[in-house]
This record gives sequence, structure tokens and C-alpha cells, in this order.
Amino acid sequence: MNEFLWWRDGIIYQIYPRSFADSNNDGLGDLPGITGKLDYLADLGVDALWLSPIYPSPDKDFGYDVSNYTDIDPRFGSLADFDLLLSEAHQRGIRIVLDLVLNHTSDEHEWFIESRASRDNPKADWYIWSPPCGNEKGAGKRAGPPNNWQSVFGGSAWTYVPERDQYYYHMFDPGQPDLNWRNPEVRNAVLKDVRFWLERGVDGFRLDVFNVYFKDEQLRSNPVKPGLRPFDRQMHIYDCDQSEMISLMKELRALLDAYPERYAVGETFISTKDKIMLYCGTDKLHAAFNFEFTWSKFDPAQYAKHILAWEDLHSQYDIWPNYVLGNHDVPRMASRHTGGKLDARLKVLISMLLTLRGTPYLYYGEEIGMRNIPLRRAQIMDPPGKRFWPFYKGRDGYRSPMQWDDSPHAGFSSAQPWLPVHANYHDRNVEDQLADPHSLLNLTRNMIELRRSNSALQRGDFTLLTQQPKDTLAYLRHSAEQTILVALNFKSTTSVLENLPQGNWNLLYSTARNSVPESIQPFRLSPYEVLIMESIGRD
Repeated sequence: MNEFLWWRDGIIYQIYPRSFADSNNDGLGDLPGITGKLDYLADLGVDALWLSPIYPSPDKDFGYDVSNYTDIDPRFGSLADFDLLLSEAHQRGIRIVLDLVLNHTSDEHEWFIESRASRDNPKADWYIWSPPCGNEKGAGKRAGPPNNWQSVFGGSAWTYVPERDQYYYHMFDPGQPDLNWRNPEVRNAVLKDVRFWLERGVDGFRLDVFNVYFKDEQLRSNPVKPGLRPFDRQMHIYDCDQSEMISLMKELRALLDAYPERYAVGETFISTKDKIMLYCGTDKLHAAFNFEFTWSKFDPAQYAKHILAWEDLHSQYDIWPNYVLGNHDVPRMASRHTGGKLDARLKVLISMLLTLRGTPYLYYGEEIGMRNIPLRRAQIMDPPGKRFWPFYKGRDGYRSPMQWDDSPHAGFSSAQPWLPVHANYHDRNVEDQLADPHSLLNLTRNMIELRRSNSALQRGDFTLLTQQPKDTLAYLRHSAEQTILVALNFKSTTSVLENLPQGNWNLLYSTARNSVPESIQPFRLSPYEVLIMESIGRD
């Protein structure tokens, strides 16, 4: 094995800052709150923290509408607070990854305020503007938007501005106007802001919807197709994945490579395996997300299919895999998969995540099995949740405060939190699970320690063991130093493994046994058992 590389060999933990820890008791999480929990995160064993946006924002999309790329929102703290967090994290061997939202800004960013004022100001062309077009609808009525592009959050993606007698484009909320990346001044200004954080010591970036930065230069309408929402009823040919993206990714990678061990991972919009292949490489992004694994059902065959797709990318194109089970945009893993099985299924999923070849991402609270919070319509704050209720209730339910203990508000804050704490916090919290050796949290800690201390689990090759029962996932991880067998039972009854490799095996971990039987042919896995064994030679 080569020397340890944090973004490749380590574990990245995503924090939604306003929901992690509140240090000043105003009901909103903040940077000093995160700093105060660094010892917990170091003990958990994670190697990097990905922070959702902490920049100044009017919160029309809860931080993903940035009004200043080079400052901290006062609600989260100050640049001095960020510098302290960065320093304290680095002292514990933890890297910091910032969310970069570069497709669009807030409509309260000074760039957009200037841009919308007139057609002839210095920043007039910093956003995507177009005059009305189409047939007039009557006397005194202006023409419509320039094309049929729709907003992800509902409605037309174009908003009219009388001062310019033009429409501006926003793939998301009207408060999030898209930047015109075809303008060299925009490109230079944004990359200057990226360099600001690199100079400050930030270790990497997660790029929000990175593959939609460029749009068709002619603003042609998208072809239509069947779908539920208007956005889904289009083939996104002209508002996504334009060829100019490649040169920008190369320029960004060159900037990152000018600093030691810096990293960028892209949130691939409408992700596919082909897009990962297109945007990743030694001269482009280090990694990009493919959410097919994330959205898989609790089915080992589906997971195996997506794992093999990642393995194919690795073997053919040397693209390092990454695996995600949850994030701030996805219903919590526990709510999607547990049913009535408490944490048994979660132990299977966390064990799979942490024993595959590739970088695992943990979303805050997954280590204790946090669930979605139920919300009434009046409590919904997320823009698409407000628009599409009751068919879609938004993402607020996945972003509730971290459950630290069973004190009021789960130890997150002494004030009323910005979102309700889940009612189960009395029985599901960090403090209680740390004290329970059989808890999901302690399983997560054990799996991370196993990964850290075994070369095969960290960077070893992956071999899927086929011809197993349909509810079982079994695979080998093997390096020059060792071979490890991982077997996961996805069902509530006993499963019988067959055709396992011959030899002697040492038990590294199991949720159901303390030793390995003398014969493992066949091998009976207990319900929802997680089994990890190391080969110690052949008979």
C-alpha cells in the first residue's frame, strides 16, 4: 500500500452546521458548536468533515443561496471561529471540506444586485439574461420566457426584471440566479474566491450541482418526455452537461494541485456512471457522486450491481469509488430501510458502507440511527416542500438537530431549535449509545477501527462472492498482506453461505457470534448478521 491519503483511504463525515451543535443557545447550530464536538468526531474515527454552506445567505435555500463567498454567516460565527475550527480539526488529524455553490449565487449577492440594475453596467453579463420572446398575449402584455426550461423547485426557470426588460435564469429558486460561466470575468472572480479558502488552509470542496455550470449558448428549449413534475418532463440536454465543463474542471484541478493534498468531489446532477467517467480523472475531479447506490432498496442484489459498476470505473479508468447512504437532500437511511427492525438493518448497511473499496461518506446522525422528523405543513420551510405539498414534503425532515443526550432539545441547545428534535431522542442519542456496547454507534466505531487497522479493508481489492443466497451479500477484500471476508445477511431469518474460500479463518467481528466454527462449509449466518473474518492460511 502507498502512504495513507485522507480523501482516498479515510472516512468523510457530513455536517449540516445549523443542526449539529449550538454553542450560544440561539437555536441554530454554529462553528464553535462543531469545534466543541471535535473530540467526539476524532473518537468516532472520521478523517474529514464536509460542512454544508456556512457563507452569508438570506436562506431562501438554507445556505445554498450564497451572498458572499469569502465570509462566514454571522449566525454561524466569524472567520476567526472558522480558523479556530480548522486549526483544532487539523490538530486532531481531521480535514475540512467546504461546500462550494458555484452554479448560482443569492439574488442578494452584490454581483447580482449590480447585474440586475441595467443592461450596461460592468456586471450586466455576469448572469444569464435574455429578452422576452414568443407571441404577445394581448395589448400591454409582454412576451414570455426565452425557452421552456423549468426550475427544479417548480415553475418556469425564468424570472422577469422590469429594470432590464429581460428574464434571468435560475435552475432552482428565483432567489438563486445562475452565474454566466461563459463570461471570463465570472470565471476569474469565482476561482479567486476558491483560492481564498485554499490559502486559508481548507483541504477540499464538495461542488454543488457542478455539472450544470454551463448552459447552451443559444438557450435552446429542451426536448420533452413523460414525467411527473414539469422539470421531469424534459430531457436535460441544453441546461446540463455542456462540453465547456471539461476545461473548467481541468482548470479547477490545476488550482487544487498547486496545494498539497487538496480534493474536490462533485455532486453530479442527474448522476450516471457515464458522467462520473466524463468528469473524473487525474486532470479533472478527484471524485463525483453517483446516487444509484444511495437510492437502492434494502436488497443485496441491487447493492451488488451498483458496487460492480463502481469497480468497473475503478478498473477501467482508475476512478476511486465513493459510497453514500444519506445526505441533507435524501430521506434518512433509517427511515428508508428499517421498517420494524430497529437497528439490525442499519448495522448491515453501515458495515457494508465501511468495508467496501472506496471513500465512505457518513451523514451526521447516521451513526446513531436518526430518523426523519414528522412535520406539519405549517412547519415546512424548504421551498420545494412548500410548493409541492402534500406530494413532496421537502427536505426539512432529514435535517433535524443532532441528538446528543436525553436532556431538553437532545443536548443540541438550551433554546428552542430551528427545527424540532425527533421525539425519540430520549431513547436514541449519543450518550446512551456510547454506554451500550451493542449499539449502532459502537458498531460504527468498531467498523471504522477495523477499516483503519486492516490494509485489505482500507485499499484492498474487491471480489464479489457469487452463488450466494439472494438475501446475502458476501465479498473478499484482499491486499498483499491479508484477505478478509465480509458477509452480510439482509434478511430476518438464517442464511446459508456456500462455496466460501477454503482455509482457516479468524473472527474479526460479528454481531451474532464470538468464534468461527471449525467448518465453514456451509456457513450459517444468523438473522441480519454482520460477519467479518480474516484468512490465516490454508489447511
